[in-house]
Amino acid sequence: MILGAIEAGGTKFVCALGDEQGNIRERAVFPTTTPDETMGRVIDFFRPHNVEAIGIGSFGPVDLRPDSPTYGHITSTPKQAWANFNFVGTLKQAFPVPIGFDTDVNAAALGEQRWGAAQGLDSCLYMTVGTGIGVGAVVEGRLLHGLLHPEMGHMFVRRHPDDAFAGICPYHGDCLEGMASGPAIERRWGKKGAELADRKEVWELEAFYLAQAIANYVLILSPKKVIVGGGVMKQLSILPLVRQRVQELLNGYVQHEAVLENIGEYIVSPGLGDNAGVAGALALAAEQAMRGGRRP
Repeated sequence: MILGAIEAGGTKFVCALGDEQGNIRERAVFPTTTPDETMGRVIDFFRPHNVEAIGIGSFGPVDLRPDSPTYGHITSTPKQAWANFNFVGTLKQAFPVPIGFDTDVNAAALGEQRWGAAQGLDSCLYMTVGTGIGVGAVVEGRLLHGLLHPEMGHMFVRRHPDDAFAGICPYHGDCLEGMASGPAIERRWGKKGAELADRKEVWELEAFYLAQAIANYVLILSPKKVIVGGGVMKQLSILPLVRQRVQELLNGYVQHEAVLENIGEYIVSPGLGDNAGVAGALALAAEQAMRGGRRP
């Protein structure tokens, strides 16, 4: 089975060919520009191949409601050129095959649960910290959906008493993404995170915000593994600080050895590295191929 996969991020698109076991045979990366230009490159990538289904993990917000007239659309995204863009419909015009569609972080959570750091578990949470902050979750073997889909990257956090930064989220100002995303780090400190590696105070403040969010996710969803990826998390000192702070915040309330004794094996980096999202998109494609294209 030849499957197509798209990880559509706000900064770049990753397209891949692979199979239902998550094996990636060919991969291409290009920047996210306008819908016409970017989708032209997506279609050109897949056109020479006889793909049987395509999976999409997309930046959002997106419409995942099967009975909605705007199912398959990117909706109220801050990337204005992509607002109200019919992602699934555009792809379907070029390739009349089953198409699976979900958020980029839900796809990454699915990829990690099938083949990565949460393999063998029926529950995990995937958090990416980069251009934005997004969170997806697998709960009892199923991707988490609801009224729309989780937007845990925009949860509200307590402000550090010494932090006067206003936040950069265009909708909420000082939500988690507004305070702790890569662009928030750059705006607050005047340099990109990669240039601040030796500034301990930068990463202690970053851990202050990320750990609050993760502690809340643990209390709400009780995931069996927490996986944290994205460009910001490539800073080696950040994950140990986050783990320590999560333990401090939970303060012994969650009585499980994963939190109390084995936090280093509970809050982890992606097992699939940078391929979590595109591998999850392959899983979405495989599910649609087996359903014959029926929506969830």
